[in-house]
Amino acid sequence: MKKITLIVCLLISCWACSEKKEDMTLQSPDGQLILDVKLEEGKALYHLSRKGQEILEWSHLGVMMGNVNLYEGLTLGSVTGVSEIKDQYTLLHGKKKNITYLGKEKHYTFLNKEGAKLSVIFRLSNDGLAFQYQFIGAEGKEYTIEDEMTTYNFPETAKAWMQPIAEVNTGWESSNPSYEEEYQMGVPVGTVSPISSGWVYPALFHSNDTWLLISEAGLGSDYCATRLHAESPEGEYAVTFPSDEEAFPGGPAKPTSTLPWKSPWRILAVGDLGTVVESTLGTDMAKPQIDMTTDFIEPGQAAWSWALGKDQSITYDIQKDHIDFAAKMNYEHCLIDVNWDTTIGYDKIAELVAYAADKGVKVHLWYNSAGSWNTTPYHPRNMLVEDEGRMKEFQRIKEMGVAGVKIDFFGGDGQSMIGYYHAILKDAAAAGLMVNFHGTTLPRGWQRTYPHLMTMESVKGFEMITFEQAFADRVAAHCAVLPFTRNVFDPMDFTPMSLDEIPNIDRKTSKAFELALTVMYESGIQHLAETPEGTAKQPQEIIQYLQQLPATWEDTRFLEGYPGEFAVLARKGEGRWYVSGINGAVESKSIQLDLSFVDASSKWLLITDTADKASFDIKEVNVGEGYEVNLSANTGFVLFQMK
Repeated sequence: MKKITLIVCLLISCWACSEKKEDMTLQSPDGQLILDVKLEEGKALYHLSRKGQEILEWSHLGVMMGNVNLYEGLTLGSVTGVSEIKDQYTLLHGKKKNITYLGKEKHYTFLNKEGAKLSVIFRLSNDGLAFQYQFIGAEGKEYTIEDEMTTYNFPETAKAWMQPIAEVNTGWESSNPSYEEEYQMGVPVGTVSPISSGWVYPALFHSNDTWLLISEAGLGSDYCATRLHAESPEGEYAVTFPSDEEAFPGGPAKPTSTLPWKSPWRILAVGDLGTVVESTLGTDMAKPQIDMTTDFIEPGQAAWSWALGKDQSITYDIQKDHIDFAAKMNYEHCLIDVNWDTTIGYDKIAELVAYAADKGVKVHLWYNSAGSWNTTPYHPRNMLVEDEGRMKEFQRIKEMGVAGVKIDFFGGDGQSMIGYYHAILKDAAAAGLMVNFHGTTLPRGWQRTYPHLMTMESVKGFEMITFEQAFADRVAAHCAVLPFTRNVFDPMDFTPMSLDEIPNIDRKTSKAFELALTVMYESGIQHLAETPEGTAKQPQEIIQYLQQLPATWEDTRFLEGYPGEFAVLARKGEGRWYVSGINGAVESKSIQLDLSFVDASSKWLLITDTADKASFDIKEVNVGEGYEVNLSANTGFVLFQMK
């Protein structure tokens, strides 16, 4: 009898253990990704595997919220069942138009010794993991999160492709931080950032034959933007907050709010390189579109004089020439950059706006975000800091017919500075103005929430080539890492394409490499750097190609590539496929393109470089279901369906 009782007890014990283990596990819809959660010595941990192989070792969860410790001494309160999450939405501009998100969700609630609650919401989709903290308690009391304890713990064999972030109040006219550093490529995890302020998102990792791209999304005005700590002992990367100086004057830097309260989503695109590059997690986890009209939003290309002409190009006559150029090239937009308020003036700007409207071109104006956080001399400045003054200026230029604003030189990632971005976007929506942010943080999916946010810089882009020969010498590899990192989730205003000459710079990338960037990089408005004079020197086929560029993309596919070496993407726009490739490696590449997804009977035009790289090689080709392209170092190609 005792033996039977013992067997029954063992069976019940095993059943209970099995149930507990099942409660702490979540699988992606296709079963390839498995998330495990556990408590160990009072700390909440999570673990991620793919196809049975560990890709994230046990990593930490939790926060320190004022004097409330939601990191140590935790017990498990509850675990919900699995919920299926389905979301369908449309983007007005982006890498893909119609998007469906499918995921599985579980909520884990932990209690500290005083009974305070921390809920962690996990979602697993076939392309990655997302999780979010939910803080539950008595409403009304304000809390500040002093530290977030989230980590991403990689096997020590993993490699990383990451961008450091500049220290606050450094650089030209104290205009840092902005996400404009160069990437450390393929470095061992645990490598210390060369800048003590840490690493920015998105951060790319290769772990046990799986790629992971880490970022965040759904960032509201009630949290700061985060980053990864500069040090990652044994490959464990900790989420960290911006410095106290990265705040809007008088506002908080660290997350401060009343309960109930949720953090942004921590997102990890996971899979092979194609899965990561094609992932839409950045907008899947973003907040849905605010209630606003969208009839004033028009994606497309823009003429822009400042890229090569700099400050001296901001005159009435030169801007009129660029409006004519935009009209000739079928570009939807023309951007008038710094100091226009004095070099041209409001009255003459109004004339240019009316002139452009007659030609079907929309004019955008530059502003300095200003405030005490930078000493940059460019203007208009100090016009957008106060709510009343900002709306007055927006209404003034909207009445003139201006279509959008470019706003530059922001002061970091603190919560109140993030709130400044949101305030600008809400007022711009009310006024009917498109927005482009420069000298700025990462968008983190804001283009879904605010579809009039057309693009953001957040990258070491073309302008840096015009300033420094050393960067121009190594920019090809830099360009070849961006399709796998910065430009995966969010629009990127790299401002590409120099087909002729860059003043005082010896351009190292070929003409076809530069042309390929018009497709390789996604931006709601693509500000093209080449001048009217430089464009006029190009073959007629190149001019026609630029005149017919789609305003935005319906779909994006990864074909081939490796971060920092080469990249080949296919994008579909206005019913046609465009294939773009660049080689940033020092050796030649022979690339076999799988084009089985396209109409093999279509006529295609291939644009590459001549052998001496002095000009374009342009020819019609038959692609069948595959096509081979050969690229020497620093060259590129565009292959597209002809009308």
